[in-house]
Amino acid sequence: MMNEFLVADLAVELPDLLRLERLVKTLKAEFQCGAVALLKLEGEVLKPLAVTGLVKETLGRRFLPAQHPRLAAILTSEHQPVCFEHSSALPDPYDGLLDQIEGQPLPVHDCMGMRLEQDGKVWGVITFDSLLPGTFSTSAQSTLKQQKLLLEAAVRTTRLEIENRSLRQSRINAAVRQEGSATEDAEIVGRSQVLQQLLGELDTVADSELPVLLLGETGVGKELFARRLHQHSRRANKPLIHVNCAALPESLAESELFGHVKGAFSGAHQERAGKFEAANGGTLFLDEVGELPLAVQAKLLRALQNGEIQRLGADKPRKVDVRIIAATNRQLKDSVKQGDFRADLYHRLSVYPVPIPPLRERGNDVLLLAGHFLEQNRARLGLRSLRLSTEAESALLAYQWPGNIRELEHVISRAAIKCLGRNPARGDISTLVPELMDLDIEHSRPTTHIGDTQPGSLLMPLKTLLDQTQRNAIQAALDTNGQNWAQTAKLLEVDPSNLHKLAKRLGMK
Repeated sequence: MMNEFLVADLAVELPDLLRLERLVKTLKAEFQCGAVALLKLEGEVLKPLAVTGLVKETLGRRFLPAQHPRLAAILTSEHQPVCFEHSSALPDPYDGLLDQIEGQPLPVHDCMGMRLEQDGKVWGVITFDSLLPGTFSTSAQSTLKQQKLLLEAAVRTTRLEIENRSLRQSRINAAVRQEGSATEDAEIVGRSQVLQQLLGELDTVADSELPVLLLGETGVGKELFARRLHQHSRRANKPLIHVNCAALPESLAESELFGHVKGAFSGAHQERAGKFEAANGGTLFLDEVGELPLAVQAKLLRALQNGEIQRLGADKPRKVDVRIIAATNRQLKDSVKQGDFRADLYHRLSVYPVPIPPLRERGNDVLLLAGHFLEQNRARLGLRSLRLSTEAESALLAYQWPGNIRELEHVISRAAIKCLGRNPARGDISTLVPELMDLDIEHSRPTTHIGDTQPGSLLMPLKTLLDQTQRNAIQAALDTNGQNWAQTAKLLEVDPSNLHKLAKRLGMK
């Protein structure tokens, strides 16, 4: 049965992720197990590409084999499946993540996995988990071994797009490592349609030399999108220099950007190049550009128009070849009207404006990002496992996230520590419980959400609460998309006909 399905799937055109999702679901049914996961090796981490039987936020996690001995054992086994029986003392990377449980310790847990290869190199692993003892018998292992070539063929059909994405991500990670930042923080995590459309747009404009203005609320990750633009550009092997304009003292802003000569001002004991010269041939990222003093804006405009800068105190200009990426959380058009930002500089910077969507418009990306941060905190705190309860997932999805991804990261870190405080046995499986003291997000929900009502109003039948939450989510999406139902369906990642039926049942049509 599995052979026929795989062969049939290989013969038709399918979106890459859909093909992989169908693959893991077929394997789950074939081996009659609880969960299957396909993980791609990217650098030093294993990244889930498709999972079934595991909680949604698993897709946002990144597994370091050095921290997960079962995954390490699977990676080092060249040709044979590796099986871990329920008596194995090695912790399972999916402890607490199976859909059937709510973070409770697993009384019985069998696991099987096999390494997959492409062109003689390790591509990743396929893993199987079951709550029933004896699921992965010798016969099951033999069957999996026989399917190895077909599984690798299925991966190969998706390889071009995935490998291209992996190559681009590895370039970003390499750049981050050179700058001394954490590699894991460089990835843009999410699968929502609005994010994928944005990434596609960025990849297109990245290859041009146009200035790009990234617009978005605080905490949406504008720096990561700037990195992506640079790494996908023709300047990827040249410097990316980050300038936080909001942190530049007005008296030193000109010197920081354009440099100075010896004696240009008190304390200038030697000649110094500025950020423009440091970025020569590469990209200069002007973060929070709306905070630049007006006097510096005039000189920045000259640099953009003529490709020349002049060190403070110098007589002659210097030629520079720099691409500008700017970012702001301000409404620069309003700043121009108020006289706080030069209109000519605004038009020069905003040749290609790119709005970055806030987290509240990215649907289930919230859960993937939560999983990403949970895995980081699990490793940091030395926990065996850490996951969200169903109630916590609902709370995260319902919240509006005024602080966006940065706020989510802090919420998850704080909740993980509080969870550990209630469950100090670090070897146990822990579950984040959505109490206000843990997530600490209820108090700042907007009035369009149920959290702003009186506390007692939450004491209602679960179906009523669910209907109210769905109604609020649909209305918020409609408001965002100008009452366009087709775009709303895309944003909520549901079938348009199903959305209309749901809206009708909820009394919205």
